[in-house]
Amino acid sequence: MHNSNIKRQGGLQLIRGLHNLRQQNQRCVLTIGKFDGVHLGHKAVLINLVEKAKTLGLASTVMIFEPQPEEVFSPQNAPARLSRFRDKYEQFKALGIDRLICVRFNSTFAEMSAESFIQDLLVKQLGVKFLVVGDDFRFGYQRKGNFDSLLEAGLLLQFDVVSTQSFKLADCRISSTAIRQALSNSDFELAKEMLGREFTINGRVNHGDKKGRTIGFPTANVLLKRCKSPISGVFAVDVIIAKQHFKGVANIGNRPTVNGTRSQLEVHIFDFKQDLYGAYIEVVIKQKLRDEKKFENFEELHQQIKCDAEAAREIFNI
Repeated sequence: MHNSNIKRQGGLQLIRGLHNLRQQNQRCVLTIGKFDGVHLGHKAVLINLVEKAKTLGLASTVMIFEPQPEEVFSPQNAPARLSRFRDKYEQFKALGIDRLICVRFNSTFAEMSAESFIQDLLVKQLGVKFLVVGDDFRFGYQRKGNFDSLLEAGLLLQFDVVSTQSFKLADCRISSTAIRQALSNSDFELAKEMLGREFTINGRVNHGDKKGRTIGFPTANVLLKRCKSPISGVFAVDVIIAKQHFKGVANIGNRPTVNGTRSQLEVHIFDFKQDLYGAYIEVVIKQKLRDEKKFENFEELHQQIKCDAEAAREIFNI
């Protein structure tokens, strides 16, 4: 356990990369998927997974891919991310999952044959005894492996295979796609119902270009890296810093006014003077104020930010 790529925190063991799998990682109840958003439909599956693992006396194990396959094969068409890796990790930990395997998805992994995926990875390396996947799950070179081939292999190699639909037990129409649609419609209440919690964007504050300070609106900036955000525009937000709550206004997008192309989140926290560089913040999206737009000059932008701040303060009655 001295390898920096194998960590255990609060009961959840994180294994980054298949090369870090060890003999003690054998024998498990496994599910494989994107789990984007870790919404209530996912949670139903994961809670059942944990129960099944306890019944069988095995480790409850989740396998996810980073980056997600679509982000490698067709980045332009890849869906916006509801949750980043750290968000998923925290949700899995809270649900009592024993082990999280994060597989680096690249061309080498994509070329693994479907047979090798089952025999070498699932059976030899992971010792899978019970597998839960979507009945549309595809795997292996040219996506030749499917749910039926897993069922056949399970009979031969002695592991059970069930679909996530049957494993939820309840009729569940929640999906990551439906949540993305609710967010794009600014229906944050509906998104909250499906997620089982409010939609947040989380990350570490990095140095911005400091222009906001010159007009009295300093911002905390979080780069969204390669992950496309499911929302863009200006929002009234609740900001959580070290378990304390603050109100503010946030811009999510590509910063068109300052010729920015990087997707990022900029938050102005009301009546807040501390330097947040390096801090991890959680931004709860409350209400959309407007779409992002390009301004002719900095003064126009300044006036609009003042209007946005006033609109957000009105929403919060402050």
